[in-house]
Amino acid sequence: MKHTESKTESEDEFSFGAAQSDVEVTTADRLRDFYREFIYKPGLVAWEDNRTRIGATILAVYVFVGTVGTWLYRSPSTNQSERSLQPFQTMEAPLGTTSSGEDVLAMAIHATPEMLIMILSGGIFATALAVLIGTVAGYKGGTTDRVLTTFSDVAMSIPGLPLIMVLAVVVSPERAVVIGILITINYWAGLARSIRSQVLTIREHSYVEASRTMGVSTPRILLKDVIPNIMPYVLVNFANAARYVVFASVGLYYLGILPTSVANWGIQLDNAYSQAGALSGGGTMYQLAVPMIAIMFLALGLILLAQGMDRVFNPRVRTRLAGESESETEDDEDAAAPTEVMT
Repeated sequence: MKHTESKTESEDEFSFGAAQSDVEVTTADRLRDFYREFIYKPGLVAWEDNRTRIGATILAVYVFVGTVGTWLYRSPSTNQSERSLQPFQTMEAPLGTTSSGEDVLAMAIHATPEMLIMILSGGIFATALAVLIGTVAGYKGGTTDRVLTTFSDVAMSIPGLPLIMVLAVVVSPERAVVIGILITINYWAGLARSIRSQVLTIREHSYVEASRTMGVSTPRILLKDVIPNIMPYVLVNFANAARYVVFASVGLYYLGILPTSVANWGIQLDNAYSQAGALSGGGTMYQLAVPMIAIMFLALGLILLAQGMDRVFNPRVRTRLAGESESETEDDEDAAAPTEVMT
């Protein structure tokens, strides 16, 4: 009798396991899960966080100005309006004109798309290279780690500004994409070292060890198990790399190191100082203020977005705001795990 009951229980357990294996995940289920995990929950957290909301709004305005705005507003050119107009004297040039009759607002608007391309190319280059070198060095270890770490250390030890100045003279870049990459030519090294430290911890986790035991290839482990876990850290530092490109490009254009064939707010600053005498009390301070305000708000948008993304990628916050957690006593600030940001 006992033997019969034991046999029945075993059959039930076997039937239960077989039923679970028959469950099929359809394409619609996968799309629904993808929408919920990567669009709905991050969007919900972003909407609840003022920093992310304000930062995203500011960047959206810049993208709108850099695309639609350049199409709607006229391009800057010499003698397009009366010379040396003060702001708000005429709607033809609402923010005034330069001594050569160029519309100051048009100069700021039409420098925006080149600046956005520069930010995007520099941020992607620095982040992608840092992720590649940092993950491979941290996961492989041994000789590979020593070679890649030494390479990163050498890149970090080279002073960034002199290196960029030499390369700018040699290459003489005239495209915004190339200039963005040139500015971040060794910025990736610090981020690569930080990512390596993160990967050294992740590679010891049980699920990574299980993948290795099952014979999963190294590229697949890096793509499926390692990189998704460092993406919040990577994306936050992408925003900081973009902010670095903004400041560096404006400074280099202001110093006259980069060619003036690419529109940039740094060229406006240089012209306002050297040609219009904005700092000598000639009543041309507005020519200096317009590009400075454009730079300030773009940097502010990137900073707020980087700070808010730390919270967006926190799984505990996402789960609670999505209504899947019953805990009501947990404070948002306590729940938000600190994410290291390279400055």
